[in-house]
Amino acid sequence: QVQLVESGGGLVQAGGSLRLSCAASGRTASIYRMGWFRQAPGKEREFVTAIRWSGDNIYYADSVKGRFTISRDNAKNTVYLQMSSLEPEDTAVYYCAAKPSLRGIYYERSAYEYWGQGTQVTVSS
Repeated sequence: QVQLVESGGGLVQAGGSLRLSCAASGRTASIYRMGWFRQAPGKEREFVTAIRWSGDNIYYADSVKGRFTISRDNAKNTVYLQMSSLEPEDTAVYYCAAKPSLRGIYYERSAYEYWGQGTQVTVSS
């Protein structure tokens, strides 16, 4: 089992920045890839970004490319999502997820087995 705990959400004005954290515990050695997804009210949960547990092989959704940066701290078993130039359209609950195997594609929700509880990000205009 892997446990994921997100933190760092909040309210920010358009153009501002936030950094989300996702701390992993438990069987972290089984993790192949970590991802961030988000879900806005009335919408499907969508892929944001993903990183291989080794720290390389990074992907971003087109909507956040150039504004968001994913990274990880090996010593802390923590993945970060640095969000800059935030827009009201970025308002959503952000979830981190862990993918324990090579099966599935990095942007598919079904490929991820473990999920955090989510953290709210609200961007005001």
